[in-house]
Amino acid sequence: MATTELVTTLKRNATRIIAEVQRKQEPVLITQHGLPAAYLVDIKTFESQQARLEVLEGIARGEMAIRDGRVLSHSQAKIKMKRWLR
Repeated sequence: MATTELVTTLKRNATRIIAEVQRKQEPVLITQHGLPAAYLVDIKTFESQQARLEVLEGIARGEMAIRDGRVLSHSQAKIKMKRWLR
């Protein structure tokens, strides 16, 4: 569960808030003028989310290729891979 901080609180207490984010590994929602503006997350969480997103995007591209008929047989794929690996 993300905690919420005002952007002005972040400005005044950035070091403390960042330390808490790193320690708890939980995001902090930053609000500006009463509206959500950004999330502050620790680097490990961010990098993990980026890696997961890359995998999901790859799966989505594969599903779209199948849907569009852009597929190869096993033997066609082997031939294509041989060309790439030269």
